[in-house]
Amino acid sequence: MSQERKLTETEHGLVPEGDGWFVLNCADACWNENERFGTWCDFEGKTKFTQVGLNIHIIAPGQPNCLYHEEDQQEDFLVLSGECLLLVDGEERPLRKWDLFHATPGTRHVFIGAGSEPCAILMIGHRDPDTKLLYPRDDVAVKHGASTQAETTDPKQAYAGTPESKPIPTPAMFG
Repeated sequence: MSQERKLTETEHGLVPEGDGWFVLNCADACWNENERFGTWCDFEGKTKFTQVGLNIHIIAPGQPNCLYHEEDQQEDFLVLSGECLLLVDGEERPLRKWDLFHATPGTRHVFIGAGSEPCAILMIGHRDPDTKLLYPRDDVAVKHGASTQAETTDPKQAYAGTPESKPIPTPAMFG
């Protein structure tokens, strides 16, 4: 039988501690923000989920959620609110509320906020410590400020110079 994971109160919300199951509402969770890559709900805390990663990511119009990349694992993304532009394999695809993007291993992608309101996306992916990543230079992604200047497989090199993320209170749309 598994045990319940402890939820610790911080000035920015509840943070799961240790292992085990838990129930956590987005409005009560700790959120993080990066001025370049948006805001996301931290359901995991310091003990990351070992098999499936999950978060809700909010991006403002024109803001990428990360750098254009591919990985050798499946990922799925569901637009919960707002609009965004999906850059996928060098093409632009508009997405709106309730659109699902299923990315098979090796699919190059990134999301850019669109429309006039923030866009919230549920992001789910397989977790594997041996996941192979590639950050290719892509002209379409460069146009949106979401590409590396030179191809790399090293996340530290790809994100060098990126501002630090910081914990924040729950965004109004979830509070």
